[in-house]
Amino acid sequence: MAFENPSRDRIKEILAGARNVAVVGLSDKPDRVSYMVAEAMQAKGYRIIPVNPMVTGTILGEVCYASLTDIPEPVDIVNVFRRSEQVVPVAEESVKIGAKTFWLQQGIFNEEAADIAQAAGLEVIMDRCIKVEDAILLPGGR
Repeated sequence: MAFENPSRDRIKEILAGARNVAVVGLSDKPDRVSYMVAEAMQAKGYRIIPVNPMVTGTILGEVCYASLTDIPEPVDIVNVFRRSEQVVPVAEESVKIGAKTFWLQQGIFNEEAADIAQAAGLEVIMDRCIKVEDAILLPGGR
């Protein structure tokens, strides 16, 4: 059966109930899309947890972790900025940490990763920008 994203109403519920958003592939460069999206989400009240093994220190004022499994607190949404062919291990780590939602940014789609996450009970959203969805579904904030 072909993958289908949750309904818009369900995506709105996911966003409204989320607090901690781990951003895999978050760049420390302000001109990168991942940085701009995470910064906008942070401004809307989400706690952004950067995940990038190439960055030590902080991004957007938050400690950056090398992997999802290094994060010492619960994660509601794993938001992924990686190429489609690189997301299966991210899905596996998302399952391992007990994340609630596995979200692949616009242009990213991987059915194998979706199957792994869904089999473990995670909700999966693919090929959608979290910032755009938040702006459309929760324009006044959470």
